[in-house]
Amino acid sequence: MNRVKRQLAPYFLVLPGGLWLLLFFAIPMIAMLSLSLQQGDVVYGYQQTFHWQNYTDAISGYHDQLIRSLIYAAIGTVLLIALAFPVAYWIAFYGGRRKATYLFLLLLPFFVSFVLRTISWRQILTDDGPVLHPLKQIGLLPDSYHLLGTPIAVIGGLVYNFLPFMVLPIYVALERIDPRVVEAARDLYASPPNTFRKVILPLALPGVFAGVLMSFVPMASDYVNSEVLGSQSTTMIGQVIQHKYLQTSDYPTAAALSFILMAVLLVGIFAYARALGTEDVMKVAAR
Repeated sequence: MNRVKRQLAPYFLVLPGGLWLLLFFAIPMIAMLSLSLQQGDVVYGYQQTFHWQNYTDAISGYHDQLIRSLIYAAIGTVLLIALAFPVAYWIAFYGGRRKATYLFLLLLPFFVSFVLRTISWRQILTDDGPVLHPLKQIGLLPDSYHLLGTPIAVIGGLVYNFLPFMVLPIYVALERIDPRVVEAARDLYASPPNTFRKVILPLALPGVFAGVLMSFVPMASDYVNSEVLGSQSTTMIGQVIQHKYLQTSDYPTAAALSFILMAVLLVGIFAYARALGTEDVMKVAAR
């Protein structure tokens, strides 16, 4: 009896998480897949017809928004790495006893609602806001210059809102680096750039890998930043899905677009993992 209990114990431990995934992930995904193949309207209802043309119609009708979302997310991810790595590096190696305080200060603005923070950026970036108005007053910018409704504003909002998702994984990876390894590189007369390139950066790759996954995926599917900070010319695929679901009630097209976005992101993630060398990253992380 005790042997049976020991054999079943791992399954009982997994059961709550498995039920959670089944109820709130697997079943909704199956329902959405079924919905993406239906035809009809909100008045007369939808019928399951296995109408695969919903996918081809979605791609042909909204491929510009899909490509734009991927481009914005890719640019935002590169900018996030460029901004987050120095911040995480400084906190990890020079933060001293106040590392927790610096991390808390970094996260403090994110205790405010995502939407409210984005709306605040809209107020900051208006033509009469604290950024553009003084520059126009002193003649550094023409009066016709504006940021709202441009890709710069949307990408800037994405970078701001997802910065902690990049900083924290990189910080964790850098924090695990043994200082003696860096000192050994210096003792072997490695220059600071070589030490960073051959020692620190390879050991930080697991954090970069996790940060890219945690930021690129939500940025590509985001609709708040493009809705609040963008315009018609900066529409992202998340806006289209939100509009189809909540305003026009075109549920099959919205579900098809959701699966198309998911498939594209999965392909991109696997390609990224293969290019980076996931096995090598995991080996480094296990050290």
